[in-house]
Amino acid sequence: MRLLVLGGTHHVGRAFVEAALARGDEVTTVTRGVSGTPVEGASARHADRLDPEAMRAALGDDEWDAVVDTWSAAPVAVQTSARLLRGRVPHYTYISSCSVYTWPIEPGSGEGAPVVDGDPASAESADYAAAKRGGELAVQEEFDGDVAIARAGLILGPYEMVGRLPFWLRRIAAGGRVPAPGPHDRPLQYVDGRDIADWVLGSRPVGTFNTVSEPGHTTIGALLDEVRTVTQSDAELVWLDPATVEAAGVEPWTELPIWVPPTGELAGLHSLDTAAAAAAGLRVRPMPQTVADTWAWLQREGLPERPTNRGGGPMDAAAEERLLALHDATT
Repeated sequence: MRLLVLGGTHHVGRAFVEAALARGDEVTTVTRGVSGTPVEGASARHADRLDPEAMRAALGDDEWDAVVDTWSAAPVAVQTSARLLRGRVPHYTYISSCSVYTWPIEPGSGEGAPVVDGDPASAESADYAAAKRGGELAVQEEFDGDVAIARAGLILGPYEMVGRLPFWLRRIAAGGRVPAPGPHDRPLQYVDGRDIADWVLGSRPVGTFNTVSEPGHTTIGALLDEVRTVTQSDAELVWLDPATVEAAGVEPWTELPIWVPPTGELAGLHSLDTAAAAAAGLRVRPMPQTVADTWAWLQREGLPERPTNRGGGPMDAAAEERLLALHDATT
């Protein structure tokens, strides 16, 4: 298969390139060429996606069997690509996000849940949810072949730029008393970026999909216990109830990456309906494999120099102290 990846040096894009090359596919990437890790074996082209003429020159007159687009900024870039690729590619996958659903996301939401407004011609990128929704509309309105809208949930695995699982790996590896948000059996829902790639390349899905594991694929307790095992750490995980976290003023999801409490407006982040993606062939690998492979990548390459973390970074020493002090005062 001839695959075009718009992106290809970071996170999900890199996972697609590596998976395709491992299958024996012919891979072309289009990036700015200023960041990320180019994958040996792919044909690398460079262009600013906000420059239509540069994109036209980079794509030339070539044709491909499928295109994967990981763009997360101004939707107009997706609109341009969808127009340029009309009649030249039969299948277009746009990696979107479950952030397109209106907030708060209702637990059990499927693909028909209400979404935010988006403008496919917008040059704005400050509002992540609106930008992703605009990208969806751009592909659906401009492309003339089969379209897959992969609304990814929490994405983990090697090359993760946001730094959620890497935070826990590094913090637990450092040892000591580590605040661990509970309850221990709190179900989690996520997808390994490599599983998105394997699914799209192998199945060529058509439609819109919540692209994430079924709820309860693992738990926060099992995940952090596995992190401790993989890093061979002697850290003490100090399990906290959600009330303690709230009282300490430490934010779920951002300061305590991956975790959200089982009730409240964030609860829907780990309880989306994923029946459609499962029926279309999405399979998520066992959690221990994702943890081990992410740790191996961190040791080999380290976290990218400019990780992104919309909404702030993970907890610092002061936040840890507040959490542990409250825990110790009530036990």
